Amino acid sequence: MPRLRLRSPLRWLLVVPTLLWAVAAPAAPAAHAASASTRAVPKEIAVKTLGNGLMVIVWPDHDIPSVALYDWFRVGSRNEQPGLTGLSHFFEHMMFNGSKDTKPGEFDRIMSEHGGSNNAFTTNDVTCYQDWFPRSALETIFRMEGDRLCCLAIDSTVVESERGVVSSERRVSVDDDNRGFLDEQVQSMSFLAHPYNIPVIGWPSDIERWKLRDLKEYFRVHYAPNNATLVVVGDVTPAEIFALAEKYIGPIPAQPAPPEVTTIEPPQAGERRLTVRRPGQVPLIQVAYHVGPAHGADFEAEDLLRTILTTGESSRLYRRMVDQDRVALDVSSYYARGFDPGLLHIQVTVSPEKGAAAAESALFDELSRVARDGVSAAELAKAKNVRLAAYWRSLKTIDGKASELGEFQTFQRDWRRLFSAPDRYGQVTRAEIQAIAKRTFAERNRNIGVLIPEDPRTAKAADAPKGGAR
Repeated sequence: MPRLRLRSPLRWLLVVPTLLWAVAAPAAPAAHAASASTRAVPKEIAVKTLGNGLMVIVWPDHDIPSVALYDWFRVGSRNEQPGLTGLSHFFEHMMFNGSKDTKPGEFDRIMSEHGGSNNAFTTNDVTCYQDWFPRSALETIFRMEGDRLCCLAIDSTVVESERGVVSSERRVSVDDDNRGFLDEQVQSMSFLAHPYNIPVIGWPSDIERWKLRDLKEYFRVHYAPNNATLVVVGDVTPAEIFALAEKYIGPIPAQPAPPEVTTIEPPQAGERRLTVRRPGQVPLIQVAYHVGPAHGADFEAEDLLRTILTTGESSRLYRRMVDQDRVALDVSSYYARGFDPGLLHIQVTVSPEKGAAAAESALFDELSRVARDGVSAAELAKAKNVRLAAYWRSLKTIDGKASELGEFQTFQRDWRRLFSAPDRYGQVTRAEIQAIAKRTFAERNRNIGVLIPEDPRTAKAADAPKGGAR
């Protein structure tokens, strides 16, 4: 079955290390707004750390006889190195391709037979496996999860097959996709030192040369239980989940902690820019600004600033660039940040009639206005309402609960912070928003990528070998 294979937000927004709250949402009901600051940590949530280091978080919810399971591994392209890129994303594929007691393809088949479904995603920081199933399949799912973590089949035949799948995926999502190509270029240009410059899907030459011994060692070190957090939400009790975790995952030994990522990206000293020409229909602009990590003190204020700028057709940049100046067909944004300081990406689909220069001028003028004049009280109130509405929606389902608990434990370092999030958003002031805008939108802090479309025939002629026939 298709799996979500995501590299970095907004195309990949649902797995970005930011709250899994809707990009656009109606204003929060007054009752929700009033109760947001009084939400207590649910007493029914229970946590246990097994002897091998696996943290297990359980939130019982008996509304329906179903279960959502999220297994978060703290491994992504951030943990890779030149020559060995794309391994985390590769193992997202491999975990569905057979283990000691499960043949290739059986994980999906058994899951489907029991009325369940599954997915997975990889980012710069994490790889997460997701299962949704009826509680009647509880032990079966734990058995399969333990089997693939314990005894994944990493043999040459399967590796070569999946190497081809990953290469094809890279061609479709990056090499032959203008947005994917520009996103990768800007992300890599924005980091000179930190491994966030490594694309999650990996570089083509590395994908072609992975060695079996490198794959086995990478899996041993990074997919150990002490490098994971298991979240289970639904029609369960903590006692039964802890017992199943002990039975099927508890015997898997811990491994030495993976090497720490200690590189700190130096402050950017000036604007960086790249221009690419590729066959396409419309010009594209992508601008990336350095911002703090997901657990940083400015997380909520940064998130509200992004909401004000690009959430919905009444947002600052949409009104200015699409409705007023008509220099853009669309404008959006996303955060690519996690354990370490990351980026705020702003993406613009340029109106071909106006051109990239006009769109870029309008974009930077509007960002300068926000930094110079701040935002209005109405804009901030609306952004807070959008976040609160999405917050309450996310906690209405077992899937939303499992996702949010895992996000907060993994990226904010404490799942309990989920329940105080509305307070933190409510406390953000207009002055904080303006201060962040001034710091973020400084010219020296920006990385600009522009894609200029060209006629495919012209591009083909330009790429043709020069000189006469031999």
